[in-house]
Amino acid sequence: MRMTSSTIRTRWSPKRDKATPHHRRAAKAAAAVAAGALALSLTACGGDDDGNSGTQGNTEETANNVTLPKLDGTSLEIAAVWTGAEQANFKKVLAEFEKRTGAKVTFVPAQDPIINFIGSKVAGGQPPDIAMLPQPGAIKQAVDRGWAKALGADALKELGENYSQGWQDIGKVGGKQYGVYYKAANKSLIWYNNQVFENAGASEPETWPDLLKTAQTVYDSGVTPFSVGGAEGWTLTDWFENVYLSQAGPEKYDQLAKHEIKWTDPSVKDALTTLAQVWGKADYVATGALQTDFPASVTQVFTGGDQPKAAMVAAGDFAQVNIPTTMKVGTDAKVFPFPAVGDNGPVVSGGDAAVILQDSKGAQALATWLASPDAAQIQAKLGGYLSPNKNVPNSAYPNAVQQRIAKALIDAGDDFRFDMSDQAPQAFGGTPGKGEWKILQDFLKNPKDVAGTQAKLEAEAAAAYGG
Repeated sequence: MRMTSSTIRTRWSPKRDKATPHHRRAAKAAAAVAAGALALSLTACGGDDDGNSGTQGNTEETANNVTLPKLDGTSLEIAAVWTGAEQANFKKVLAEFEKRTGAKVTFVPAQDPIINFIGSKVAGGQPPDIAMLPQPGAIKQAVDRGWAKALGADALKELGENYSQGWQDIGKVGGKQYGVYYKAANKSLIWYNNQVFENAGASEPETWPDLLKTAQTVYDSGVTPFSVGGAEGWTLTDWFENVYLSQAGPEKYDQLAKHEIKWTDPSVKDALTTLAQVWGKADYVATGALQTDFPASVTQVFTGGDQPKAAMVAAGDFAQVNIPTTMKVGTDAKVFPFPAVGDNGPVVSGGDAAVILQDSKGAQALATWLASPDAAQIQAKLGGYLSPNKNVPNSAYPNAVQQRIAKALIDAGDDFRFDMSDQAPQAFGGTPGKGEWKILQDFLKNPKDVAGTQAKLEAEAAAAYGG
């Protein structure tokens, strides 16, 4: 469930009834207001929720807004790292494409990093027709290696009609369009067990100090504050990026993302030191974090009655597919925005792009389908999914929480940037057991080693970025 990430900045206060845009970037006011509206609406979610994700939603027939060719006898393969409910729901989108075109589409489970998986398939002469690539850097690698094929006129038409310019541009390399961003996510959220909060007398925090106070209140009630899916390094980069963006600010963030400043910079020290206030606090993180994968990190917050393994988990909107159906989203399972460490709270959002590897009439048609609101609407109804397609009706999302998250994403328009780890070369920012993922796992194990962690990050980054 690796997700790419973009960032929108805002200041948010649950004690006020409006969002305050960052004063240094007036041009970003619209997106800031949208993100602030999201923050406010998340805290307001309650009994008006339409039900838990993955099981409920608008059951109207999907509209027919896209023209597709007849493809009887055509067989296609599409590869992605998605598993579980995410994979099952995507297969329903593929089934509708089969129904409309007569093609046969096979889902190929891929391993992380998917660019290496694709490389092995290319070397063997059997690449899938399309791959869902979760990093802009992976798209560029696929183009540079001659694997990716440019999108045709029909797919470009769908993109132009359904996506903001910003979402189109992040799928381009050298001015040519290669990617269709089919899936997005808001990853600056902290989900929590409402019964635990009520029992403890805890409240939703606005700032990092507030979060630490809330964590202590929960701890004093007898429940471990945080669940962390440390078995998957990307969950740890999300923690770091949220803290760093909010604390260091967007200018530093952009510089570090491009390796224009080193990981030994004092701003990185500050962020790691801040993270250690949670990761290094005795009994603040559920035991076995380094053996806990992402789905389990969510599930263990919402099982065990009023004594779950942990009270909170930092996770994107897509975490909803891992929340048990016995827990009603917006009532039993609630969410608040990642608290502000500096002046502004972060919002990290991202996506997965469909990239054609074997150019054909069928592959182009499948890319066109994935760029359409018809395809996205199918998965939106199933929950645990967010689309950057602006023509997906908001009513398609299955509950009030997700409807508000989706609206905020679309209202943000072009005002976003991709996160640090997903902009980095794959060897540093997106490979299990290597680079930033592995080093942050080591830091989770030993949060006192700030200087050593910085030195390792810089050494790996310098090698990956070429000096």
